Amino acid sequence: MPNPASRVPDFGDPSLLTGGLSTMARELRGSEILRIAAEVRAMIASGRQVCNLTVGDFDPRHFPVPTPLKALIAKALESGETNYPPSDGMLSLRRAVTSYVEREHGVASPVESVLITAGGRPAIYGLFRCLVNPGDSVVYGVPSWNNDYYTAMLGARGIPVATEAAEGFQPTAALLQPHLAEASLLCLCSPGNPTGTTLPREALKAILEAVVAENRRRLSAGGRPLFVLYDLMYGSLVFGGAAHPHPVTLVPASAPWVITVDGISKAFAATGLRVGWAIGAPAVISRLKDFLGHVGAWAPRPEQIATAEFLMDPQAISAFRCEMHRALEARLTALFDGFTALRQSGHPVDCVRPQGAMYLSLQLDLVGKRVDGQVVANNEEIRSLLLSRAGLAVVPFQAFGFAGESGWFRLSAGAVSLEDIAAAWPRLTAMLQAVA
Repeated sequence: MPNPASRVPDFGDPSLLTGGLSTMARELRGSEILRIAAEVRAMIASGRQVCNLTVGDFDPRHFPVPTPLKALIAKALESGETNYPPSDGMLSLRRAVTSYVEREHGVASPVESVLITAGGRPAIYGLFRCLVNPGDSVVYGVPSWNNDYYTAMLGARGIPVATEAAEGFQPTAALLQPHLAEASLLCLCSPGNPTGTTLPREALKAILEAVVAENRRRLSAGGRPLFVLYDLMYGSLVFGGAAHPHPVTLVPASAPWVITVDGISKAFAATGLRVGWAIGAPAVISRLKDFLGHVGAWAPRPEQIATAEFLMDPQAISAFRCEMHRALEARLTALFDGFTALRQSGHPVDCVRPQGAMYLSLQLDLVGKRVDGQVVANNEEIRSLLLSRAGLAVVPFQAFGFAGESGWFRLSAGAVSLEDIAAAWPRLTAMLQAVA
C-alpha cells in the first residue's frame, strides 16, 4: 500500500536546472541509436510486426550465451564471489585474456598490459580521457561508432574522414595521412561498426607504418606521440574468408602506440554480462586503471571468474562459435541476397557484402524521389518510411557521424530470426513499388 503521507517532489523550473548544468552536459547529444531503438520498441509493444535491425545486440532467443559460461557464472555466485574485484581485474582473468589473445592473434602480451572493464565502452571512453586533452585533435573515419560523441565530450577537435562504399567504408592511409601530424589519437575499428567490413591487411599495414613514422618524427623533436585506439570488439566475427590481422603482429613497431579494446560482448553474444578489456603498453594501461578506478567501471566479480575459466577452454569456445557464426552469417547472407535481388529487379537499392561483425551497410537511393506523391527529402524520411510502410527498422549513417543525405543505413542481424527477415521482403517490395 502507498504511504498516505508521501508526496510528489516539486522539482521546479526545468530550464533553470538545465542552465545550471556544466557546458558539456548542456551541449551533450543523446544517442541517436538509442532514440530510434525506443521508437521501435514502442511500435513492437503496440502489436506492429517489425523486423528490428537497429540494435547492436543479440536476442538471447536466437543467440544465447555459451552454456558453459552461464554455468560458471552460477557456480561463482554460489561460491560467494560477490564482493569488489581488483581495480585492474581478477588476476585469473587477466592471465586468461593474455592466453586467449595469444591463441587468437599471436600476440603474447604481459599481464601488466591487460585491464578488465565493464564491457568495452568504459575502456574506450577512458582511453579518450587519458590520451586526449581539450583542444587536441582526434582523427577517425566515418561512419564509425561514438568517436564524434566522445571527442565532443572532451572538448577536443574531431577530424572525421569520410570513407567510400568502394573501400567498404574503411579508411585508407591516403585519406588519413594528411591529418596525422596534428592528431593526438587515431581511432580504428575492424570489423567495423556500422559497416560490417574489415580493414584490408595492406591498408592497415600502411596506416600503422604512417603512425610509426609520425611518432619517430615527433619523439625526435620532443613531442607527444600519436596513439591508436583499435576497437577489436568484433574481432572474432569474421566471415567469408576475410583476412583480419592484429595490428601489432602486422607492424610490431606500432606496439607502444596501439591500444586494443575487446571483450565477450560480441564474441560470445554476452552483451549484458559486461566483461571487456583493454590491452596496451603497461605505462598507458596503469593510467587508464587509475582513471577507471575513480569511476568504478569494473566488470562484476562472478562474471570475471567465470570468463577466466571459459577463455581457457578452446574446445568450448570453438563449439560455441561454430553454431553462433553459422546462425549470424545465415542472417547476414539472407539480407545481402535479398537486397541484391531487389537491386537486380531495378529498385534503387545497394549494399556492401558483409565481411564481419553483425552488420550490413544498405543504401536506399530515395532522396528526391516520390512515394505516394510526396518527395523524400532526407535519410530520416527514408527511415520513417521503412518503419511505417515496410516494418523495417534501421539506423541511418548520420548516427555514426556520416554527413549528407546519401541513403546509407546500418542493419544489425543479431536480434532477428530468418523468419523475421523473410516476412519483411513483401512489405519492403510493396513500399519500393510505390517509388516514382
